[in-house]
Amino acid sequence: MRFGIDVAQQRMPWDEVVSRVELAEELGYDGAWGFDHFEPMYGEGPGEAFDGVTTLAALSGRTSRIRLGLLVTGVTYRNPSVFANQMMTVDHASDGRLELSLGAAWHDKEHIELGIPFPVLKDRVDAFEEAVQIVRGLLTTDNFTFEGRHYQVRDATLFPRPVQQPHPPIWIGAHGEKRMMPITARYADVWHCFGPPSYLSGKSEKLDGMAEAAGRDPAEIRRAASLSLEDDPDDIARTIDEWERAGFSYLICGWPADGRPTVERFAQRFLH
Repeated sequence: MRFGIDVAQQRMPWDEVVSRVELAEELGYDGAWGFDHFEPMYGEGPGEAFDGVTTLAALSGRTSRIRLGLLVTGVTYRNPSVFANQMMTVDHASDGRLELSLGAAWHDKEHIELGIPFPVLKDRVDAFEEAVQIVRGLLTTDNFTFEGRHYQVRDATLFPRPVQQPHPPIWIGAHGEKRMMPITARYADVWHCFGPPSYLSGKSEKLDGMAEAAGRDPAEIRRAASLSLEDDPDDIARTIDEWERAGFSYLICGWPADGRPTVERFAQRFLH
């Protein structure tokens, strides 16, 4: 089992963001994860919320081993061609430590406040499916062309190619079985979803069938979920065992309320 830590760069100064990621690297966590929002997701009123993509670029220069990602980037925030170039840049800046994530976006409040268009769900999912294909195509293909309803790319080539070949691992955050999980089955290297093992094991089995229908080996799609560090360590150990039995191989740990002491205790027990 691999473990990441969710540093969620909100309502804290920049030095604290960096400190959390450096601590996670020192302790042996496999990944450090931020979020892709422009305002805090909890608490009252305005607060610090650093942009996710530029945060990854900056953290690339402050770390040397730990992998870096966002849980997950919103398709509404950036043109997919621009996003592909940003991801290629972060992959090089980190010397191949990027986890490339994509999601359909959901937080309507910040869209309204910041003047970012927020289409209805069907249109967002349609645009998301186009964006995934464009990002992957631009990272791997010369003279790439894509004609979609939401996005068009014509004879485009982006250099340099990513450090990770053929492209950084593509994570898709998906819950809906009608549209988002079938898209995951077609294009993702890693599927992430929230929920307990008893719930997500069933969805994982459905993803297997979707992958087979798409002509893929289900084993090509790694399964990732989230883990609370707030529970008793023995309960956490049992939960990890449940995730492993369900076929999940990566857990993203939420940053606990008491911070570093719990993060360190978890690392001492489960990372060594």
